[in-house]
Amino acid sequence: MEERIHGLRVKEVQCDEMWGYVGMKEKTKARKGRDETTIGYAYTFVAIERHSKLVLAWHLGRRTERDTVAFTEKLAAATEGSFQVTTDGFSPYKDAIVLTLAAQGVDFAQLVKVYASNPESETRYSPADCIGCKKTPVFGDPDRAKISTSHVERQNLTMRMQMRRLTRLTNAFSKKWEKLYAMLALYFTWYNFVRVHQTLRVTPAMEAGLTDHFWTITELLRVV
Repeated sequence: MEERIHGLRVKEVQCDEMWGYVGMKEKTKARKGRDETTIGYAYTFVAIERHSKLVLAWHLGRRTERDTVAFTEKLAAATEGSFQVTTDGFSPYKDAIVLTLAAQGVDFAQLVKVYASNPESETRYSPADCIGCKKTPVFGDPDRAKISTSHVERQNLTMRMQMRRLTRLTNAFSKKWEKLYAMLALYFTWYNFVRVHQTLRVTPAMEAGLTDHFWTITELLRVV
């Protein structure tokens, strides 16, 4: 993806991060006194272009400022010129987007969702009730009508449906960080170049002009 998705001209980008874990959850890790960085919570950062549905960049890491910067640097390499970018309310995005993308003249806004209770509580598995959203311009001059994370959140659902490792309440979770990383790399390439998007009727890569045909699994495996 880094070889083929580089310096693209885009209009609207949406970013989000999806929770998962490797080996065990953080509370189990703490109880067992484990301090390895390759087990515990693992977040997949994703940036999607709204119109083509192309995944521009992704990053597997922790929900930290360092990993957020690493993700936005990948997004900067994948794009060129100005565009509007929307993220959720995760605070490290504010510095990371400005640090890595300000020179491109991006317009940056955050969509902060207000929940009735803590959405990350491990004591519940149903989604917390969202009682409102706040659109917050952060940098540049973003169009308020285009401040949205709906498309990247829908992609996250597709990702959970297609990847058994991310299915909740099962024993199918990844046991090794390297295996999860490899599966994510395979998934995103398959999503962009092989899978036909139901709305577009073509693959995101075809919609974005990166290829003129549907890739086969054989072609995908030859590349990776």
